[in-house]
Amino acid sequence: MKNLSNCVQLIGHLGKDVEIQEVSNGSKLAKVRLATNEYYYNKDGEKVTSTEWHNLVAWGKTAELMTSLACKGSHLLVSGKLTNRSYEDKQGVKKYFTEIKVDNFRLLNNGSETKNPF
Repeated sequence: MKNLSNCVQLIGHLGKDVEIQEVSNGSKLAKVRLATNEYYYNKDGEKVTSTEWHNLVAWGKTAELMTSLACKGSHLLVSGKLTNRSYEDKQGVKKYFTEIKVDNFRLLNNGSETKNPF
């Protein structure tokens, strides 16, 4: 069984088309942002939507499939793990990122699951 100590599952919509790049060792890397929404009612009874944006990264075959099957607005279920990285910007300020390394994904259609053809 997979290690469940760092396991993430999200359902949301892609904010833009998936960007793919080839890294120096020939592997494929895909990057995209996923929006998840929560709904609640405020004290006046008005429905409020709260949107969170998540950075997704996928490698290898998963990256290639995500690029060919998903596009801006696609409704996805993703599973993977949380990863953290940092870098220094041009001013020498350290920046931190939390990303979800996608291991698996499913395209969803109107709330029902559509299996990937691969």
